[in-house]
Amino acid sequence: MMKISTLSWVYLVLLILYCFSTNNKCLLTKAQDDTSTSTTSGGSSSDPPPAEEEPKPVSKEQENCNGIFLTYDFSSKEKLYPHLKNATAQPWSFMSTASIVNMGLYEVKAWQMFIGFQNGESLVSAEGATVVDVEGPPYKVGKNGTSIVGATKTDLKTAVDTAGDYEQMQAIINFKGTMFGGSQNSKPMPKSLKLQNDGFKCPAATKKGGQHMYVCCTRDPKVKLKNSNSKYMPRTYGDITLAYDVLQAYPSKYLAQVTMKNNHPLSRLDRWNLTWEWQKNEFIYSMKGASTHEKDVSVCIFGPQGKAYKDMDFSTVQSCEKKPIMFDLPPEKIKDEKIGNIPYCCTNGTFLPKQMNETKSQAMFQLEVMKLPPDAEDRVDISPPLSWKLNGQLNPTYKCSTPVKVDPSEFPDPNGLDATVSAVASWYVTCNMTTPKPQKAKCCVSFSAYYAASAVPCPTCACGCEDNLPKCDAKNEPLPVPPNALLVPFENRAVMAQQWWKLKHKKDNAPFPKKLPCPDNCGVSINYHLESDYKSGWAARLTLFNWGQLPFQDWFTAIQTKQGYLGYENVYSFNGSRMANSEYTKNIIFMQGLPGMNYLIPETNGTRPDKDPKIPGKQQSVISFAKKGTKVIDIPAGDGFPTKVFFNGEECAIPKTFPKKNGAIRSQIGLLPALVVALLTFMLMVPLNW
Repeated sequence: MMKISTLSWVYLVLLILYCFSTNNKCLLTKAQDDTSTSTTSGGSSSDPPPAEEEPKPVSKEQENCNGIFLTYDFSSKEKLYPHLKNATAQPWSFMSTASIVNMGLYEVKAWQMFIGFQNGESLVSAEGATVVDVEGPPYKVGKNGTSIVGATKTDLKTAVDTAGDYEQMQAIINFKGTMFGGSQNSKPMPKSLKLQNDGFKCPAATKKGGQHMYVCCTRDPKVKLKNSNSKYMPRTYGDITLAYDVLQAYPSKYLAQVTMKNNHPLSRLDRWNLTWEWQKNEFIYSMKGASTHEKDVSVCIFGPQGKAYKDMDFSTVQSCEKKPIMFDLPPEKIKDEKIGNIPYCCTNGTFLPKQMNETKSQAMFQLEVMKLPPDAEDRVDISPPLSWKLNGQLNPTYKCSTPVKVDPSEFPDPNGLDATVSAVASWYVTCNMTTPKPQKAKCCVSFSAYYAASAVPCPTCACGCEDNLPKCDAKNEPLPVPPNALLVPFENRAVMAQQWWKLKHKKDNAPFPKKLPCPDNCGVSINYHLESDYKSGWAARLTLFNWGQLPFQDWFTAIQTKQGYLGYENVYSFNGSRMANSEYTKNIIFMQGLPGMNYLIPETNGTRPDKDPKIPGKQQSVISFAKKGTKVIDIPAGDGFPTKVFFNGEECAIPKTFPKKNGAIRSQIGLLPALVVALLTFMLMVPLNW
């Protein structure tokens, strides 16, 4: 037996200690050397591969979810420059992760998640998703939260259909952004987390461990979704719907057609503008039926487009903007073979309700879209633009959905045969009117009455006010004025308002305010004047004022009046009708200009421009109502006034109060039959009598 010296034992012990102190690196190296040697010396190189990494264990909460499981995890934060003493203003960068996984039996198409950010967050990136209702980047989401949709993975399949393949069942979103306030150790979390797809209900999200929250959303049994054999989403209602149809597809480009349809009886656009955001650096090579406001080719030349298409002449490219703004063509281009000659195009952006003009309730244009690698290598790799926005000159504010893929649209055969041709692919967008927020309207209403000496002007800052105005009070209610003061611009009413104040408030010893209320700042105002009240009915006079520089052709107005709807008789100088009550309109009387009188001219100079105030464009008519068949109506108490007023689809701001009854002389015109009132009004259309 070989003897081992004491020195050898010491060396062996030191070697073992060294191996343990270096995490067995010496042993690993030896094993690697052995493997290399065996391979080099002719040993087998087809050894079995190492075992695959086991999937991340599913949480108990996720296992118990038989629906759609959503999570949000706050990962980290780092202090940013500048370093401020004010802790609430200190900026921090943060990283977080959201996930959505389908644990149910039904596929989720075009998933949409809402995250209730509440800490002043501003998202710089959202890898794996697209922010749909906030402009950016950066996306300022920290007050009202935001909705996100899948960027590439838009649908979530089930475990049953994929044999449990999480790649098809879930989507993971990595956020990077900025927030303000808090300490190094704080972990600001969203207020809420939920799935926004129709047919699902979500309880309040559960927070766990200070930086993790989750919620399980399940199918709502009260909502009956239509059964469809289609693999695509159904086409749902929208006040305005837009179809994005791919008509022709090639590896590097495709031809798309956009079709707009107006479905709401009060929806309207004048000089419409449509914008969206390209996802993968696409650009518009050419267009027919519409055009873009910007044509800056330098964006393409110095961007990824120029690198991908080095031999292209970008001087002929229609638009390189990531967010192009498109508009309709004027009527003289309707037969232009190069840029026009598309059905429903070239109305100068006039987009009317169907009951006004069936043809102008649609719009259409085509665009040739160039793609970039790697999408330019396959004709089926087509990503629709996101973040659609639609607006007009003085029209409602629309909120548009994310495009959802639907069954390909069908068109009549271009050769005139009894056949249909399908699009290569189709996406569908819905845009719905929103109610204006305070001081965000685009038109306003004033009230006056035969029984009141003073008129109630439009609300202060009805259509917005500049911040920190030094010369007027943006919070004070408008001052009562004589009715004839509504005929002149606001800047000419100050002296009239002061004289009226002294006359009407002299007994009260009320001081005239040092700072006058701010103007309404609206381009269009409407005066609703109660003309008369008699035993069998009452009459009102509605006057439109255009204080802007642009005219309104084919205008319309509408009033919502619960008390007057059933008793409506006639409107004498306009074309009026009572709209059928529906889900979208209730107790609405619709009015538009008669042929030859459907043009509301803009504001013009007075006879002596250096002395006389400007004169607004105006139209007016008397409306008559019957009391028969209605409940007891108290006109002086406010029953004769409308609850909502619309102009060209926009809901106008209305006063909070009605004219106060006082010792005003009752209008003698109001005692005449409504037909006589209408005749006098028609004869005095230009000089407005009060």
